[in-house]
Amino acid sequence: MSLTLGIAVYFIIWWTVLFAVLPIGVRTQDEEGDVVPGTPESAPAAFKLLRVLLLNTLVASIVFAGVWLVITYHLIPIEDLPIGGG
Repeated sequence: MSLTLGIAVYFIIWWTVLFAVLPIGVRTQDEEGDVVPGTPESAPAAFKLLRVLLLNTLVASIVFAGVWLVITYHLIPIEDLPIGGG
């Protein structure tokens, strides 16, 4: 895997994992009992961006390591992938 391909794959994995990590540990304003007027009750009470970014980077790095291993060591032969119709 070239460096450029590795960066591209990592970025795609990071961005995809972000949507899975975002709701982890979030408490809504309704759960906290302190709803700010003009906002929905389901809005986050305290959004912790740094925590989300660090957790996302950790999970994405683990997933990328698995993808890298599969590609580098040919753990799944290309012939076994259902590519194309037929």
